Amino acid sequence: MRLLVRSWNLYHGRTHPQSSKLHLEEMVRLVTADAPDAVALQEVPMWAVRRLEEWSGMSGSWAMTMPARLGPLARRVTDADPKRFRSGLTGQANALLVNPHFDVQRHRRVVLNPGLSHADWLLRGGQRRVCHALEVDARGELIVLANLHASNSPDRRLVADEIERAASFLAGADRCVLCGDFNVESLAVPGFTQPIEGIDQILARGVALERGPEAWPKERRRVNGLVLSDHAPVEAVVASTS
Repeated sequence: MRLLVRSWNLYHGRTHPQSSKLHLEEMVRLVTADAPDAVALQEVPMWAVRRLEEWSGMSGSWAMTMPARLGPLARRVTDADPKRFRSGLTGQANALLVNPHFDVQRHRRVVLNPGLSHADWLLRGGQRRVCHALEVDARGELIVLANLHASNSPDRRLVADEIERAASFLAGADRCVLCGDFNVESLAVPGFTQPIEGIDQILARGVALERGPEAWPKERRRVNGLVLSDHAPVEAVVASTS
């Protein structure tokens, strides 16, 4: 087994610095153009989750982190003024895309900040932090692919607690790749490979890192003079240890 895995916070399709247009479809097509084995995405607006398979040619699953308060109108509003309107109207989700050559089995998820009330989530713009995981049969070997987006908080302990909850959720997986936006710099997770510099990570357990993780250079995500997202995609190649 040898898998090319990527993780990218899409920033709702915005550029950095922000411009007057969204580029979400362009981003998804860019990060999946060479048919990677798995791609973990964060900050996907809710209107886009059902378009991910069409744009990528991959099998998709997702976990909602914030509901869309304007429903189908949200896309029109954010398209008109993407600098002003973001997840509060469109909602957002994390997503996992998997090459269709693989057999996807169980899909599970866990809320990482269970103290967030239902009213805060549905009515006041609070954001659930979620880790979701897919069990995948990759050429006869089972591996769990997981994706999270931790809280953006100055309290490093709070964020570390969320990631520890994700690690506990994944404890039963012998082979596991944990991707996502950890929102803290270089946070180590016991049992997994060491993090790289930055907040966007791909960590592995039970499989070897054959290459990476490494962030894309800025030029690789520059299109028509615009830098896509305020995060760089991170990628790694993982392989069986036996």
